Amino acid sequence: MAIRVVREDGDEILRKKSRVVEVIDDKIRELLEDMVDTMHKYNGVGLSAVQVGILKRLVVIDLYDDKGPIKLVNPVIIKTKGEQEVEEGCLSFPNQYAKIIRPEEVIVEALDENGNPVKIKAKGLLAQAICHEVDHLEGILFVDNMIPGTLQYVEPNTDK
Repeated sequence: MAIRVVREDGDEILRKKSRVVEVIDDKIRELLEDMVDTMHKYNGVGLSAVQVGILKRLVVIDLYDDKGPIKLVNPVIIKTKGEQEVEEGCLSFPNQYAKIIRPEEVIVEALDENGNPVKIKAKGLLAQAICHEVDHLEGILFVDNMIPGTLQYVEPNTDK
């Protein structure tokens, strides 16, 4: 597939609300594959379509476990439980991290890449990633919800 350009902080599209996907066709499936490839290239845990410049409600997440990537079309968080303080980064904010409060558990409903309904009960890192990516679909960035004073820039490791 193809590696897409990740939109970074300051790009106006990151503040826009994404549109519902009406038809899941080969173009959408190809975009989801490209998003997975792009996320993997940059060692991300999640990526939303808006981050590659497309205002569609599409999200991919990979915890790099034996389950492989999760592809969600039109995800909606229907329930949250508890809270966790986590350190979070974003591919649209390279080398920047901040502490943020996220739900400990979430339930999300969506469609898979074939249009089948899915419901995921997520905890910990998966719950955090789902919340982060669904926020992107609403034009909300992690820096909007960070604990004040916790944003840090970390020098990239350039060792090859």
